[in-house]
Amino acid sequence: MAITEDAPPGADRRAPVRPDRDGRRLSSPLVLVLTLLLAVLAQSPIRGLLGTPAMQSWMTVFVAVTVQALPFLVLGVLLSAAIAVFVPPSFFARALPRRPALAVPVAGIAGAVLPGCECASVPVAGALVRRGVTPAAALAFLLSAPAINPIVLTATAVAFPRDPEMVLGRFLASLLVACAMGWLWQRLGRTDWLRPPAHGAHEGATKGEAFWNSVRHDTMHAGGFLVLGAMAAATLKAAVPADWLRTAAGNPVFSVLALAVLAVLLSICSEADAFVAASLTQFSPTAKLVFLVVGPMIDLKLFAMQAGTFGRTFALRFAPATFALAITGAVLTSVVLL
Repeated sequence: MAITEDAPPGADRRAPVRPDRDGRRLSSPLVLVLTLLLAVLAQSPIRGLLGTPAMQSWMTVFVAVTVQALPFLVLGVLLSAAIAVFVPPSFFARALPRRPALAVPVAGIAGAVLPGCECASVPVAGALVRRGVTPAAALAFLLSAPAINPIVLTATAVAFPRDPEMVLGRFLASLLVACAMGWLWQRLGRTDWLRPPAHGAHEGATKGEAFWNSVRHDTMHAGGFLVLGAMAAATLKAAVPADWLRTAAGNPVFSVLALAVLAVLLSICSEADAFVAASLTQFSPTAKLVFLVVGPMIDLKLFAMQAGTFGRTFALRFAPATFALAITGAVLTSVVLL
């Protein structure tokens, strides 16, 4: 064991000298260099892999979905950050009716004029509850804002240029489910299920700092899920045998449940999910509508955010009820419109 030579009087001379391990740690630049070096060494097999028809099809779908969705995602992130930072939560408390039964549909409709993705809707709903808005109305806003705001509906119209009824169906089904969940919470919800949310992450910072911090966080967060969603859509198109997809899509019940579960697992930002849904050409309009209604209301990242904001007890009750009601509302709307 190494012993220090020039220890001050009274120091423990048996204390070992710890070696400097900083040189052993992998830094980000080193990882990048190693990755690039590995890519250069393996360029021949990589070039051969990228030249296969299946991989070319995969790249075509991946790039198309990403490029189409990215502008809407960025615009949605900018607008949602501006609303979360510059619009005071007290505005919503003053604008909503005092009667909870009336506040729920008003809050739900407010989501149609206030752009915001899922990442912004949860903290905004938490701020509403902190400032005295009835939880039923705050939850209706939480579900409707990322599903029926102008950015999402415009992206849906671009993704489905020949199916305008898909835009109307998404609007009506999402608003119906948001209001139904608000009224359901007002009827059956208990105060001990809902933990009072803590202060927002950006409270205490200047408005400019809070805005750019929110933009950076939401862009990286939502962008990562967009890439995963585009990769999954491309894989379904290129790697899964067409017969399998036709078999799955040919069963009305299974196709609806499959895309509902896929929406939860992919956790795509609502500004981009329409382009992924449009790429799933084997599935019926009803299954695609279920995908568009379920995704903005309950997915993996939303469950984690809801549990962190309102408590795990709330999330474990709210998420399954939302999932079941979103499927039901989308299917009923599809029967009428599609």
